[in-house]
Amino acid sequence: MTIKRRTSRLLHVGSVPVGADSPITVQSMTTTKTADVDATLAQTYALSGAGADIVRITCNDVAAAQGLAEIVPRAPVPIIADIHFQYRLALAAIEAGVAGLRLNPGNIRKEEHIKAVARAASDAGIPIRVGVNAGSLDKDLLAKYGAPVPEALVESALHEIGYLEDVGFDDIKISVKHSHVPSMVESYRLLAKRIDYPLHLGVTEAGPPPGGLIKSVAGIATLLLEGIGDTIRFSLTADPVEEAKAGRKLLEYLGLRERKSLDLIACPSCGRAEVDVIEVVAEAEAALEAEGLPIQVAVMGCVVNGPGEAREADIGIAAGRGKGHLFIKGQVVRVVQESEMVEALVSEARRLVDEGVEARLAAADVSAADLAEEQAVELRSLQGDANRAAERRAAVAEAAGE
Repeated sequence: MTIKRRTSRLLHVGSVPVGADSPITVQSMTTTKTADVDATLAQTYALSGAGADIVRITCNDVAAAQGLAEIVPRAPVPIIADIHFQYRLALAAIEAGVAGLRLNPGNIRKEEHIKAVARAASDAGIPIRVGVNAGSLDKDLLAKYGAPVPEALVESALHEIGYLEDVGFDDIKISVKHSHVPSMVESYRLLAKRIDYPLHLGVTEAGPPPGGLIKSVAGIATLLLEGIGDTIRFSLTADPVEEAKAGRKLLEYLGLRERKSLDLIACPSCGRAEVDVIEVVAEAEAALEAEGLPIQVAVMGCVVNGPGEAREADIGIAAGRGKGHLFIKGQVVRVVQESEMVEALVSEARRLVDEGVEARLAAADVSAADLAEEQAVELRSLQGDANRAAERRAAVAEAAGE
């Protein structure tokens, strides 16, 4: 399935393109005090390492703006300054050399202040994100609509865009974030019909994992699958590194970014499992994450259906009676002792990444597939066929009149 993306304008946040047909980017935000340059840089590097393409940093006072002046030239990714209430801090952030600004229409309201920032951003050649947030919506719009409904968020965004366009500024991206997922989705859908500026997606104040992750994925993934969205941020009450990891993994799972991290799939376990699947998965995930291998790995609880069901995985292992059946693209290549399952999986995964699928299939133990099938047959005879395949096939044939 290919996702047909909404057509949007192209802009650049430093060296990172956003919009048009450029890759959808991942953003996160530091939680350190910006005046603490070393701590903020350390977290910025951690976010970059976890998959963030762009990092936003608060600029809430003069000391923070001064900190940005030291942070920006040393940061591994472009830095966006987050501005609230005081427009002069936006001017200070521009002077500090940031690659972009985020302005909140709900608390920087004077037209002349907004236009002054737009002129300065234009002179500096940097974009502005109009960051509408349901929790800080302009009080006049709240009075008009009675609540932060999608129509109110969109009106706020369009009003702010008008100020920027009045002075010839159109290097704009927009967000209309809401903590209520259906309202967030509808806000972006409405806005996407009205403008062609790039859209920054997020569920604001999503909360801690796992709930915050679920809400963020529900909103962001829904829109991405509809082709809406050019850059994303998970707003979690957690270490921001978790935001970057989650955003990156979501894009990889949707096929919107090249896989650079582990994709671990596993069966949910059942009475047929020959091992503690949860324990084995946890051990395998920890070992494979440490290796940093960008592959899809399957861990299956039994050999009866495991290799076949997970045949699309790059590599996997299925548990037999005291054995582990190691498979590549559904083909069993080795049978190892149960106690060696995770070690063998990690070792073979390294070789797979280094040598490629064809080379590792060529190096397979020629007797492994036969041994695996013998054990699968043995287990079926002992446990029965949970899927009742033979019985169901006979019933289907009878219904078809054969």
